[in-house]
Amino acid sequence: MNATMERNEIAAVLAYLGRLDPRTIRTDPGETRDQLAQWHELLHDIPFTTGQGWDVRETVRAQVLASPYPPLPVDIARAWRAHRRDRLNRHTDPTPAADPDDTAAWQAELARTRRAVAAGEAAPASHRQLTSGGPHRDVAARLGSVGSRIPAEARAALAPYRPARTAREAAVREGLPDALG
Repeated sequence: MNATMERNEIAAVLAYLGRLDPRTIRTDPGETRDQLAQWHELLHDIPFTTGQGWDVRETVRAQVLASPYPPLPVDIARAWRAHRRDRLNRHTDPTPAADPDDTAAWQAELARTRRAVAAGEAAPASHRQLTSGGPHRDVAARLGSVGSRIPAEARAALAPYRPARTAREAAVREGLPDALG
């Protein structure tokens, strides 16, 4: 996967576009050269494909299907920018592994992660605590030693206000399956 498109990839995009929309085919060598130069100038910093859902061919095909006018390179550039913006909007910066006291290293790691997500080289990160599959092992160990997040006295005081939970907990103590998992 290249981060940018080379001239031969732009030529492949133009050939594919010519198959889908013959109006875009240039037969004069000078016009072909100019068209390739124009498309390369506008699309050279866009990847051909990424491992994260971007394929310029799909974008070209969508443009041909969506508009009665021949696609322009700016249409593909706008689609890439929208795709990139969507990825960054879904990304949550994970906590860097760098020492937080080393501000330069901390910021550099955040910037590297954001650039990788924007370029399609990495998937957007969601909150790790929400999707990691449970509490951190330190928290689990502490809860094991304590027994519960809610002390027994507080649980007993709350029982009249939470009858469904109290009934469910009683069923679990009797060995019945927990309805909520």
